[in-house]
Amino acid sequence: MSTHQTELIIKAGQTEQQYWRDLWNYRELFYFLAWRDILVRYKQTVIGMAWALLRPFLTMVVFTIVFGKIANLPSQGVPYPILVFAGLLPWQFFANSLAEGSTSLLNNANLISKVYFPRLIVPTSAVVVSFVDFLVSGIILLGLMAWYNFVPSWRILTLPLFILIAFAAAMAAGLWLASLSVKYRDFRYIVPFLVQFGLYISPVGFSSQIIPQNWRLLYSLNPMVGVIDGFRWAILGEKYSIDGTGFVLSLALVFLLLSSGIWYFRKTERTFADVI
Repeated sequence: MSTHQTELIIKAGQTEQQYWRDLWNYRELFYFLAWRDILVRYKQTVIGMAWALLRPFLTMVVFTIVFGKIANLPSQGVPYPILVFAGLLPWQFFANSLAEGSTSLLNNANLISKVYFPRLIVPTSAVVVSFVDFLVSGIILLGLMAWYNFVPSWRILTLPLFILIAFAAAMAAGLWLASLSVKYRDFRYIVPFLVQFGLYISPVGFSSQIIPQNWRLLYSLNPMVGVIDGFRWAILGEKYSIDGTGFVLSLALVFLLLSSGIWYFRKTERTFADVI
């Protein structure tokens, strides 16, 4: 009497079409990871979700004092706190996604090394968690508008488009750093420096309009310049104008980084379980 053993082999999607189908099939895992990270982030804090309001509010106050009061930089005819916060919203979304996305694969090493699922779910869920912070922080912007009796123009209707662009920029950075952090663990120390350096070279505490015209195109090589300018254009209305060429350049760089980030992530994805 012979016994037959059945061997179960878990295989990743071999084709791009099957891979993207797997992303949909594993959507419940995506919801679980995002919800788990949201709970973990705020469960053991005293003031909970209020941290998503306190951090950007204090940053806005400091930038308003330093750039608006001490440096006396122009604000295009709008209250300086609103100018700052319109730039701070997309920047903090991007910076949080950078920090969370870069360590997302390492933080889920036990899951990745045991079962198959499209690894793209992990950094994407990290970006979604940062997007929740972004939505909560938007309450401060509404409060500032009410405080200063600032009524946005019809351009506010275009804000979802610029939110989508900000999401693309966050995903691009998250995918690149998540992939690189698996192989090169030094990136966990590099990311905080990148976030701090990026804050200074991005028009968060000031308007990009103060950049000399002959430097504007070079400055737009920072993809976040176009994202922040787009937010301010939508929120501040006719009082804020953007450089069209520079904006298109920043936008092109965002989607170049996103497409290359997806390509590199897919290229290195099959080795994550071994390296981690």
